[in-house]
Order: sequence, then structure tokens, then C-alpha cells
Amino acid sequence: MAVGDSISSGFNACGWYVPCPARSWATGDDERVRSHYLRLLGGGAPVAGRGVNLAVPGATSADLARQMAGAVARRADYVTVLVGAQDACVADERQMTPVDVYRRRVAGALETLRAGRPDVRVFLASVPDLRRLWQVGRNSVAARAFWAVGRICPSMLARPRSTAPADRERRDRVRARVAGYNSALAQVCAAYGPACRFDGNALFDCRFTRDQLSKWDFFHPSASGQRLIAQLTFPLIEDWLREPAGERVT
Repeated sequence: MAVGDSISSGFNACGWYVPCPARSWATGDDERVRSHYLRLLGGGAPVAGRGVNLAVPGATSADLARQMAGAVARRADYVTVLVGAQDACVADERQMTPVDVYRRRVAGALETLRAGRPDVRVFLASVPDLRRLWQVGRNSVAARAFWAVGRICPSMLARPRSTAPADRERRDRVRARVAGYNSALAQVCAAYGPACRFDGNALFDCRFTRDQLSKWDFFHPSASGQRLIAQLTFPLIEDWLREPAGERVT
């Protein structure tokens, strides 16, 4: 089961401004992506027909507890979490979610999950490096046009060609906020115990290329970008999912 934001929903991976859960890195059934779901299914796990995607485009950490309640209601055994880009992608950087608020929200959502499904496994993916997306698209006329018309992540992508100190410093601050979110994820996962695994910043460190970004907005992953996320993250949990959950660390 997937919770989180537009990335896990497959947004813009197969059409104009629509979710495409079939191409989600987590629960998709498109062979071109080879999601966690398909990789588990191919390895003999009894998950056929049980991949559920609760991720919602535009979701922030404030929406995570409600999504986790949905995962509990659907009796999830394995949940992927990817949320935080929209906490940083705001009209003005002063509106970004503070790191301590983000940490508290994620921790509360995980407690909701554990209270309802004590044996569930949860995988926390790091928030991608938004500055890397700016670097990939800043010299593309098409990318800059989509970013401006769609008002995509203004905190990072506004004035994309500017080299003024104020704009460079703004981008650095947004990137630092995302890095703070990822540090919070690592801390929350460690506190949760052995039934949680963090990706160790694998997704944050990923150097997406333009071909791995959606042609509709040059921001969300394309089908090949979704496949890359699955390739990066599944090896981190493959062996772990076969192990006993172990005693919970409190």
C-alpha cells in the first residue's frame, strides 16, 4: 500500500495532469515500471490484487495521518511513504512546513499505523532533491514555460535562470529544508523500530535526468523516472520483508 503525494500516485506519468497509479513506483502494475508490488509478486509474495494506492497529488505531511488511517482500514501489511515535496513547494519559502512540525506529523501518522496494524512493515522514502530538478530543467525553454504557467514549486523554481545572490540563497534554503525533512524521517524511523526502514537518502541523492521527468511538467517522474525510483529503493527492503518483524523498539 502506498501513501503520500503525487510522486507515489504516478502523477503525470501517463497523461496530462492526471494521476497514473498503474505507473507508481510503489504499487503500479505496469511492467515498464516494475514497482515494489510487481517485484514482490514476481518473488512469490501473496500480494496478487492487493496493491492499493492511497497517495494523493498535492498531499503534505498534514494529510499523512488520514491516509494512514485508510491503510489501517484496508489491513495493510506493507506501506510505502513518500511525502514532503509539497511541504517545501510553496508560493513563498516562508510558508514551508517547519522541520519539527513535519517530524511530529510523520511520527503521529506512523503511530496511527502501528496502533491499528502492529505487525505492519513501513518504508520511508526520502524527499527528492528539488534543487536537482531545477538544475535539470533550468536551461530548457519548455521546462521554464511549464513551471511558470503551472506555478510549479515556486519556492525552488521561480526565476529559474536568475543567478542573483538572493535567488541562489533561496534555492539553497529550500534544499536545506528538504534535507531537514529527510533527517526527520531517519529519526522517526529509528524510533519506530525494526519494522520501519528509511532509504538512507537514496532518493534525495538520485540524479534524475530530463528523460526521467514528465514531459507534461518537467517536475514529476516520468514512467522511466518511476522505474528508477523502484530500482533504487526495492533492493533496500527486499531481504528485510522476508525477515520476522522482530520486537518493537520503543
